[in-house]
Amino acid sequence: MNNHVTILEIDGNAILHNLNYFKEKLKPETKILAVVKAFGYGSDAVQIAKFLEDKVDYFAVAYANEGIALREAKIETPILVLHPQTQNLQSIVDYRLEPNLYSFKIFNAFLKLADEIPLMNYPIHIKFNTGLNRLGFWHTDIPKIISSLKETTHVKVHSLFSHLAASEDLEEKDFTINQINNFAYIAQQFYKHLGYEPMLHVLNTSGVVNYPKAQFDMVRIGIGLYGFGNDEKETSQLKNTHNLKSIISQIHLIEPGETVGYNRAFVAKKPTKTATIPIGHADGLSRRLGNKKGFVLINNQKAPIVGNVCMDMIMVNITKIDCKEGDEVIIFNNQEMIQYIADVSETIPYETLTAISQRVNKMLKV
Repeated sequence: MNNHVTILEIDGNAILHNLNYFKEKLKPETKILAVVKAFGYGSDAVQIAKFLEDKVDYFAVAYANEGIALREAKIETPILVLHPQTQNLQSIVDYRLEPNLYSFKIFNAFLKLADEIPLMNYPIHIKFNTGLNRLGFWHTDIPKIISSLKETTHVKVHSLFSHLAASEDLEEKDFTINQINNFAYIAQQFYKHLGYEPMLHVLNTSGVVNYPKAQFDMVRIGIGLYGFGNDEKETSQLKNTHNLKSIISQIHLIEPGETVGYNRAFVAKKPTKTATIPIGHADGLSRRLGNKKGFVLINNQKAPIVGNVCMDMIMVNITKIDCKEGDEVIIFNNQEMIQYIADVSETIPYETLTAISQRVNKMLKV
């Protein structure tokens, strides 16, 4: 059993609200791929996928083991593995996962495996690099890819896709439109020479908001599912899904001149009451939140963090708060708090959420 008393509550109703918010922006025929990589953005991919499996068309994970975990949890929805490695290809087939083939190394390795087993029309996905310069084939690779595909019946391309580099930044609109146009050209070449028409997708959360005409056949919803849009206005239309809670383990009375925490970072100038909370940087709480830069909520009042954030604990000032040991502590329960933590930590909400440790209990509530 996980006996950590710090809990991340995942709000299923908020996830459903966010999903429906994006659905309303889509054409009725546009499919939805829910991104549940990185433990469902720091939550619990299995619980989220079970909740959504009858509400979306596809799931996406980063690595094969993430997809295997979903299959072992009896989730049958198609699962796209975005960054498969050659050493995981057999496992991908064993668990009926669908690989993204992004280079000739992995493309040829999978075709070889498919031939040896042999497979029949096994679903694959092919990614093209249109400007992010991360993963993907170049458009000049199209003839060689099509030639190889025409020589086999062991695989079948279920989708062609690309990834936008700056879909949230309207100052980069020309660049993004160029990416979309390049992707459309790539798709045309496949449609013209392959003999069948794979599904197409290029839009992420911000893309759905800013470039609705480029929906193609499917869109990928990631951070939007978990309550964040591409700007404050968009985020305000979404609901927070991550609620991180803990309790007060112990209360101390600190006399003037006494110090709190490592390196004696906090020195009491007057009688101070502190509470120790069982959450620290090993749980995903940035050390930058220490020394009164961050805070928690106790009985709806702000309790600033005093001293340095420890690996497993923080200490907060509760001098003016009526509370006792065992009382609930809110680390964050809305987008504003998450954004504040991200800002103080000099990062983005993505990292704040995905940093939540796997030792923290996760519980989906509906």
